[in-house]
Amino acid sequence: MSPKDYRLLERIDSPQELKKLRPEELRRYCDELRRYIIDECSVNPGHLASSLGAVELAAALHYVYNTPDDRIVWDVGHQTYAHKIITGRREAFRRKRRLGGISGFPRMAESPYDAFGGGHASVSISAAFGMAKAAELRGERRKVVAVIGDGSMTGGLAFEGLNNAGASRGTDLLVILNDNNMAIDQATGALKSCLLKLSTSKHYNRFKQSLWRTLHHAPRVLHLCQKAWNGLKQGLLNNSNLFESLDFRYFGPIDGHNLPELVRTLRALREIEGPKLLHVMTTKGKGYLPAEHDQPTWHAPGRFNPDTGERIAAKGATARYQDVFGRTLVELARADARVVGVTPAMPTGCSMNLLMQEMPRRCFDVGIAEGHAVTFSAGLAAAGMVPFCNIYSTFMQRAYDNVIHDVAIQGLPVVMCLDRGGLVGEDGVTHHGLFDMAAFAAVPGLTIAAPMDERELRNLMYTALHAGKPFMIRYPRGGGAGAAWEGMPFETLPEGRGRRLRTGSDVALLTVGTTGNAGARAAERASAAGTSVAHYDLRFVKPLDEELLDEVGRTFRRVVTVEDGCLRGGVGEAVAAFFNRRGHDVAVRTLGIGDAWIDHGTPAELYALCGYDEEGILRALTER
Repeated sequence: MSPKDYRLLERIDSPQELKKLRPEELRRYCDELRRYIIDECSVNPGHLASSLGAVELAAALHYVYNTPDDRIVWDVGHQTYAHKIITGRREAFRRKRRLGGISGFPRMAESPYDAFGGGHASVSISAAFGMAKAAELRGERRKVVAVIGDGSMTGGLAFEGLNNAGASRGTDLLVILNDNNMAIDQATGALKSCLLKLSTSKHYNRFKQSLWRTLHHAPRVLHLCQKAWNGLKQGLLNNSNLFESLDFRYFGPIDGHNLPELVRTLRALREIEGPKLLHVMTTKGKGYLPAEHDQPTWHAPGRFNPDTGERIAAKGATARYQDVFGRTLVELARADARVVGVTPAMPTGCSMNLLMQEMPRRCFDVGIAEGHAVTFSAGLAAAGMVPFCNIYSTFMQRAYDNVIHDVAIQGLPVVMCLDRGGLVGEDGVTHHGLFDMAAFAAVPGLTIAAPMDERELRNLMYTALHAGKPFMIRYPRGGGAGAAWEGMPFETLPEGRGRRLRTGSDVALLTVGTTGNAGARAAERASAAGTSVAHYDLRFVKPLDEELLDEVGRTFRRVVTVEDGCLRGGVGEAVAAFFNRRGHDVAVRTLGIGDAWIDHGTPAELYALCGYDEEGILRALTER
């Protein structure tokens, strides 16, 4: 489809203009909108499949509700591309997730139509209930809708919100469950079975459809009939309705791609007060066959040819750290029957799907439930297993208490692997893994390591397996440094010991994790320009190598530290504090992420922005 085929799309720059469309025009608008998302994401990648599945839902919501006065809270944000385009950001969408462009997720500071920011799952119901309660207290008649999907209903916070909101029968709240049977990967758990029963009961759905067709124009009568039917429903389904057990009025399931039905249903539900839930069935990747047929891959596929569906791989790409993790985990599991894998709905995202394919009984996808993932791993460890629990750094923030209370205090041998540590790039402020090193370094008895390259990651996993204690390994998103690793013999690395990579006499460079690669290049350039640099790879955030630091403190008067994380409470501050305790007269320059939120952009752009790319390190080494 060429730009000239977006004739209807280009007329609409707000929900107010959308409301002027006739029903048949709304259908055509959605078709153009879907194609626009595909075309733009093919050259400027993002979260494609989830947003394709929510096109009709976004259009119907803005068609029926009076946004932004009525509030729509989107969970996670993977579903919101259509919402962004409808609400005046069609042209800005071309620069989504780029430095200086709009975010790929809802952000309150970006638009009045983004009622609440959303980057982490399961928050929408609690936030929307708070908004609905505030409207009630202030005497405002605005409507509030929470849209939750992409597996987010498995998160504990979603159930906490349902539990609280269901008990407040006078508060007007609509929860829309956008049920596509997926997170990034296939949905798992008992809730999946519960929803499947609701969506496939022929008797129940035949009755519901007939009831809606007959009484959609009279919502109060519809509600009375529904209450009478609820008493008989358990016999038909042989299964109680979870949401009605929590005092939500349950409606659906309905086809989330049927625009007339969506619009008709939403209009009827506007007139029914109190907490209610609409169950909407959608297809992740709807309208684009490659995405429908391989939904995990097309969750965020990168660049692709929109006509053929061929994905365009980056030239010269090295093995991703997540793949080094996934393949090494399979090797370790083959050799040691104690090894199991645990992930909160990220098997493909962290490459634990490799173990899941080979040893499905020893790999557990627990759904979007990070706290449970850690405590479940603690239970496995208490019973003699060695779980490798892989959680993105930004999501591990949600399991902080579980790490402390359930793993560290009890000294259990859980290996916590934090993927996406540091600046992650285009996903932006909600997804950067900035705080893990500073936050977890305060926890007694926890070993924290950061590999400099692929081989180091492999050896740290082997070391952690045999450590017999809580062990955390953090590594970044994306491709590695190009070090040979596959098939290499395992090596046990001494805990809390770093290594000297380069000798020098003028300034010491201390790096942790993959910052050591840019650091090594900067040290080489600085030395060639006349500044002799000694380079040390700390390897361990905790415990720090005190012998190495004493050597540095006795030898150098200038030290530069580099970390891919926050400086407050980070490795650089710990190094400076150590020198102070030992009485070493050393000037320490720390490079990392300052006390500010970092927006989206390519990793290279963000490293430069924060001053710890190769050029930034070089400047710090050569300054006088």
